[in-house]
Amino acid sequence: MTFSPPSPTVRIEYCTQCRWLPRASWLAQELLGTFEKELAQVSLVPGTGGVFVVSVDDEVVWDRRTQGFPEPAAVKRLVRDRVAPGRSLGHSEG
Repeated sequence: MTFSPPSPTVRIEYCTQCRWLPRASWLAQELLGTFEKELAQVSLVPGTGGVFVVSVDDEVVWDRRTQGFPEPAAVKRLVRDRVAPGRSLGHSEG
């Protein structure tokens, strides 16, 4: 039996007061569809106070408070740089 390191995890914390679950779940779907072999999981974490933060293995890659709402292509590039560096994202690359 060989040991393989755990795959990366993505966490999307979203504001329930702002009703951002649809936005968070859509982004999760985009990431899972793009990185289905590279990611162990994408979790949706309810929060409050206008939070919308995307983290890869506890490293924040996008925070709405400082960067605004992300376009999926921008988040995909940031996630790709951490989980599959050098991999082409095709049309999302532009």
